Amino acid sequence: MDKKESKKRIKILRETINHYRYLYHVKNISEISEEALDSLKDELKKIEEKYPDLVTLDSPTQRVAGKVLEEFQKVKHKVVQWSFDDAFSENDLENFEKKVKNFLNKKFFKSCLEYFCELKIDGLKIILEYEDGILKTAATRGDGKVGEDVTENIKTIESIPLKLQKKISGIFEGEIYISKKQFEKINKKRKKEKLELFANPRNLAAGTLRQLDSSIVAERKLDVFIYDIVLIDEEHEFKTQEEEMIFLSELGFVINHNYFLASSLKEVWNFYKKQNKKREGYNYWIDGIVLKINNISLQKTLGYTGKAPRYAIALKFPAEQKTTIIKNIELQVGRTGVITPVAILEPTEVAGSVVSKASLHNADEIERLDVRINDTVIIEKAGDIIPKVIKVLVEFREKKTERFIFPKKVAGCGGDGSIEKIDGQVAYKCKILDSFELRVKKITYFVSKKAFDITELGPKNIEKFIQENLISEPADIFNLTISDIEVLEGFGQKSADNIIKAINDKRTIPLVRFLISLGIDEVGEETALLLSEEFKTLEKIQGTKQEILENIDGIGGVVAEKIISFFIDKKNQILIENLLKEIEVLSHKSNVLKNHYFSGKKILITGTFENFSRNNLKEIIRAKGGKNVSSISIQTDILLTGKNAGSKLKKAEDFKIEILDEKSILKLISV
Repeated sequence: MDKKESKKRIKILRETINHYRYLYHVKNISEISEEALDSLKDELKKIEEKYPDLVTLDSPTQRVAGKVLEEFQKVKHKVVQWSFDDAFSENDLENFEKKVKNFLNKKFFKSCLEYFCELKIDGLKIILEYEDGILKTAATRGDGKVGEDVTENIKTIESIPLKLQKKISGIFEGEIYISKKQFEKINKKRKKEKLELFANPRNLAAGTLRQLDSSIVAERKLDVFIYDIVLIDEEHEFKTQEEEMIFLSELGFVINHNYFLASSLKEVWNFYKKQNKKREGYNYWIDGIVLKINNISLQKTLGYTGKAPRYAIALKFPAEQKTTIIKNIELQVGRTGVITPVAILEPTEVAGSVVSKASLHNADEIERLDVRINDTVIIEKAGDIIPKVIKVLVEFREKKTERFIFPKKVAGCGGDGSIEKIDGQVAYKCKILDSFELRVKKITYFVSKKAFDITELGPKNIEKFIQENLISEPADIFNLTISDIEVLEGFGQKSADNIIKAINDKRTIPLVRFLISLGIDEVGEETALLLSEEFKTLEKIQGTKQEILENIDGIGGVVAEKIISFFIDKKNQILIENLLKEIEVLSHKSNVLKNHYFSGKKILITGTFENFSRNNLKEIIRAKGGKNVSSISIQTDILLTGKNAGSKLKKAEDFKIEILDEKSILKLISV
């Protein structure tokens, strides 16, 4: 992006950030997440760093917070309130330390750095002033120079002392927050009263503190952690940040004891990773850690930049939402011929990994979001979930941008590439399924881990063998010879031997894996297992009727129709007949437990787990006699929850479904 384009982008970024910051900080409205707003601010900061002459005094990077609400009396801060610069990676930490050391060396000061690491509470900053040990005023941060007087409301928070344990005067900083239990309790009450639910705890805490009626504040039971002394009587001097924290506790303030002294950045990073794993276990929300130079003398030497302390930085957890730009929209053809639109993104890091693609699901979703090429969008990624586009920031859209229209033909489909809408669905599919790309995908799926599990036959080998006319359908795999393969470029006798051995090892296969390998539309691992357990043999499945299939719990009319359609298709009958000449399909033998806690129960998995992958858990559930389900309903018996459980957890609570966390799961599966 050249300087001219950057200037245009900066203007839109500033206007957009100011708009959302005003809604968030002044009106307590979250139209986009704080993570997404951080992403926009980070982009603006990087452009301004590249072109420093484009920085203006009114840029969002040059200010601390928002305007003061008129309902409260204004309070001029005796000490200007700063905000921390943000870090998101080990590289950011290294750059921070480099700047610190460079600055100290210029001051002819050399010392080993020790870092005071504390949790970054997701709440609202509060500034408390005490005079002779008595609470005088409590103010919000406001714009950093002027805040709001919320003293009467603060007095309702029992964890804030009205009188200190020592008769001293000073100004102290902390974070007002609302506990997870209290947040859930308030939203449950509002749901019963058919009121709009609060979107997040930070906004609830901020909105509560700004209530004109103090009785509402008292009812909501806010809490606080105090973490810093910004001004105090001269006779009190501290050598370290840790000494300050201990003194705060002695005064009667509530401090967060989950702090850590690190002697290196490696120790800082390990603490950060540990807290990221532990964050779900706390009864409050955290969005990262704050690290400060522990030595107070060094803090004073380092001082401040125009807007942030040089001696401290906020290391934020990986964002689950981020803003980026859609570079293109591609139409990908799946192995069954279904077409999925995929957004090709400007690569960005989300939830700890670099994301360059996101699913747009179908044509209706594109129309609903009105996604267009070159749009700036918010993407979301929770745990191992595939990234998705959740919002278009139309403020960034150029005037001549055109809507994305599904074409009539798609490269990768068979025949002339024509596509058609699937009956009763919003998706499109290829009219003809005989293209080279589709044959590669079908045979690759056939040999995949869940199906025949022929590890030596990856997509590149399959593609090569089709190009060389060695295979055109799955049965051809079992007719390959060493001499067919070893003469090909890139292969030799050893690799050919390994491939043929791997193929011969799979000439017998359990029924469930055979059914998966066929790639029947709507028939995945769970449905294949249901069919195997119900009919035991392939012959019985092939000879069954649709009404019998529909009566099997977990299959239903749509899936039953797909199964029947597959087996009556003459091409598929020939495909199976050719396979059975080369392999043996074993009858199903059930070895699941019948007296386990999971036995006979419908179980849904949500979130991410430290000790299991989802596939591991599904296998365990089946082995223990349980039944995996893909969606939550009143018939669901158990919900297994990991981190980032999302809406399914709320639904389970509403339906009064049994909820088991990872610790409970570990106990049960050991039985």
